[in-house]
Amino acid sequence: MTAHKGRGATSNGESRRFNLPERQADGDWLDASEAIDGEAPRLRTEVSVEHPRTIIARNQSPDIAFSQSINAYRGSEHGCIYCFARPTHAYHDLSPGLDFETKLFAKPDAARLLRTELMKKGHVASPIAMGTNTDPYQPIEKDWRITREVLEVLAETRHPTFITTKSDRILRDIDLLADLARDNLVAVMISVTSLDPKIARTLEPRAPHPDRRVAAIARLAEAGIPVSANMSPIVPAINDHEIESVVARVAAAGARDVNYILVRLPHEVAPLFRAWLAEHYPERAGKVMAMIRDIRGGRDNDPNFGSRMKGQGVWADLIRTRFRRARRQAGLGGEPLTLRSDLFRPPEGAQMRLL
Repeated sequence: MTAHKGRGATSNGESRRFNLPERQADGDWLDASEAIDGEAPRLRTEVSVEHPRTIIARNQSPDIAFSQSINAYRGSEHGCIYCFARPTHAYHDLSPGLDFETKLFAKPDAARLLRTELMKKGHVASPIAMGTNTDPYQPIEKDWRITREVLEVLAETRHPTFITTKSDRILRDIDLLADLARDNLVAVMISVTSLDPKIARTLEPRAPHPDRRVAAIARLAEAGIPVSANMSPIVPAINDHEIESVVARVAAAGARDVNYILVRLPHEVAPLFRAWLAEHYPERAGKVMAMIRDIRGGRDNDPNFGSRMKGQGVWADLIRTRFRRARRQAGLGGEPLTLRSDLFRPPEGAQMRLL
């Protein structure tokens, strides 16, 4: 396998979970394997338009703090090798590997669909989460601006929202975020996986530099927008040595709290992650996977509610203890933020409101 510059996965791998036929070479750019100047050819990003019938996804998971979410995009150009959303690309007969980060889907009807759904009498104005599956501020948002259009509808209707991102591109929308924050209608979480540029570049090749993410935390905090940080994921023997430094750095920048998630390797993510380890960290690949299996009860992944987020065993306990101590030393861990939902007003339809 050959690493592709600026991409996370080393290959497309295989995906047979949905009984899809094995991908055959058809002469397109993905089939090019000749190295150029000793490197694999650069892969361009392609964006297709998706027209879903609805835009709000709902879940009843007992270990997720939200029941409603919006994903403006499918796939992620950030190329995070650990992304648990990678297997969803198989629904489109695309690989969770390089396809996931190069063949993206945009939903330009998102704001219109949201407006329609918010007009329904049965809609409950609980916080809508963005960035839970793929990043709402990945590079293509610069041109498509779908996330901003969704935020404009949420601001108009005074609807609460949670936003998770690893991009400082969120600062472009600081005007809308500040407006929502004045009524306690928004909370932002910035993912800071590592402060080491080399580690960040291999884990998340097209995500912004760690310093830019920390600077975004500071800007948001200065603007009065509730912002916290997320060290997600923690990968044993890769970035766990940075727990204390990451917590201290984001706290100094103005984060009101910081959380973490242990690395998860569902379905096709596990073999992609193993190939990534062999490419970038061959000297410790065996150690990393042994620690992950210890955390996941002897398997590459634990899909069970509750334990899938916390892990088990000595390594999970050690990480949990270190993280709690680091938060205490940084003065974090106060009362959890609760967003308001009583200000919601359905959008106007064809007939304007009288009052």
